[in-house]
Amino acid sequence: MGNSITAGYMDGALYNRGQQNSFAIILAEQAKLNGGGDFNVPDINSANGFFQMGPQGPLGRLVLSVNPQTGAIGPSPIGAGDIPGNFTGDKANLNNFGVPGITLLTALIPQTGGPASPANPAYNRLYERFASNPGTSTVIGDAAAALANGGTFFTFWLGNNDILGYATGGASNPAILTSNTDFQQRLSAALGTMLQANATAKGAVANIPSLAVLPYFNLVPWNALPLSQAQADQANQGYAAYNGGLAQARSFGLITVQEEELRRVQFQSGQNAFVIADESLTDLTGLGLPTLRQSKPTDKATLTLSQALGQPIGGNPALLRGITFPVEDQFILIPQEQEEIQQKIIAFNGFISAAVQSNSERLVLVDVNDLLNRVLAGQVSSGGVGLTASITPPNGGFSLDGVHPNARAHAFVANLFIDRINQKWGSNIPNTNPNKFIGNDLPR
Repeated sequence: MGNSITAGYMDGALYNRGQQNSFAIILAEQAKLNGGGDFNVPDINSANGFFQMGPQGPLGRLVLSVNPQTGAIGPSPIGAGDIPGNFTGDKANLNNFGVPGITLLTALIPQTGGPASPANPAYNRLYERFASNPGTSTVIGDAAAALANGGTFFTFWLGNNDILGYATGGASNPAILTSNTDFQQRLSAALGTMLQANATAKGAVANIPSLAVLPYFNLVPWNALPLSQAQADQANQGYAAYNGGLAQARSFGLITVQEEELRRVQFQSGQNAFVIADESLTDLTGLGLPTLRQSKPTDKATLTLSQALGQPIGGNPALLRGITFPVEDQFILIPQEQEEIQQKIIAFNGFISAAVQSNSERLVLVDVNDLLNRVLAGQVSSGGVGLTASITPPNGGFSLDGVHPNARAHAFVANLFIDRINQKWGSNIPNTNPNKFIGNDLPR
C-alpha cells in the first residue's frame, strides 16, 4: 500500500522498467526465496509511460540528452509515450496498490476512482485503471480486501504526497497542505483499515524523507542566470529607481540597513542571482516598490525553473523571468518555507512513529528518512560502490524527475525493509545486491 514510490514511478512516468523495479517487487522477490508467494501488479504495459502531452501527442519518460546547440546535458522526454490504459488482468489477485500522486485522503475516498470531471479534483487515472469498482471502491479498501484474502504481510508507505505537492509548488498553495489533525486522523483510518482486514497480519511502515535530499530542489543553483556585460548594464539601469527607493525607505526608518542590502538588485557579467518575489519582505508597495530581491544560496529553486528562467512572460520580450520580471512563488522555496516544510515532515513522521509504536506487536517502522539523509551525507554504499543524492549516472540514486528513486536506490530501500523485518521478527529474508540494478541511463 503506497504512492508513486511503491508503484515504481520513475523518470516522470509509470513505465514497464520502473514498475518492475519498485522496492515492493524487489522485496517480494527476496521473500520468495523464503517461501513467499506470487506478487501481482497492475501492469502498465508501456515501455515509455506518460510524462506529458506534446504537440504531436503523449510524450514518454525522461532521459538524459545532450542539447546539440549548447552541449548541455539534462532531462527531456524520450519521445512518444502512451496514455495509461486500463489494467486488463485479474484485479482480484493484485498485491501492489501503489498509486502515483495519492495522499492519505485520496487513499480513503471513492472519488479517487472517478468520475473524471473538473468538479472532482480527487480523480486519479492511475487508480481508476485498476480499481475494483471505479467511483465506488477506495485504494485502501482494495488493499485491505487483498490482505483479507489470505494475505499475511503488508507494507504501508503513505504521507509523502501530503507535503510533496505543496513543496514542489514552491509552498505557494497552502490549501493543498494537510493539517496535522487531518494527517493524524487519516493515517489512523488508513492504517487501522489494513490492521483490521486480517487480525494476524503484520506490516512494515515507512516514514517521509526530508525534501532537502531531493535533487528536484538542488539542481537549479541560486546563481543560474548567465548575462553578458551589456545585458547586466541594461538590467541595472532598469533597477536604478528601485534601488534608490530602497535607500529612501531606509532613511525613513521603514526598513533596516540589512534589509536594504538584501533587497538591492545588482547584476554583473557572468553567472547571476535572479530576481524573485519574496512575501516575507517588508511591504513597501505604498512607496511603489515591489516586494522582490535577488536569490541567495539559502533559497531553493524547483526543477521547473530550469525551463522558465530568463524566458519572456506571455511572449513579451520586455518581461524576462528572473531579470525584469521576478521569479514567481511557485518556483522558489525561501528559507522560511523550507523550515515550515521541514517542521511539517517532523510532525508527520512523529504521527507515523506513534502509530507504529501503538501497534508494536504487529508493525515495524522503516526509517527511510534516515536512509536518505545518510545518502546525502555520502554514507551509503554496496560492495564499495556509493549511492548519491543526485541524478548523475552511475551512482545517482534519483530518477530524472529529481523526486523518485531509480531502480538501484529502490534496491537499497528494499534492503532496509528486509533488515527491519528480519530484526523485528527473526526472519531471514536475504538482501538483494543493489549493484545488479540499473541507475540512470547515460546521456543520449
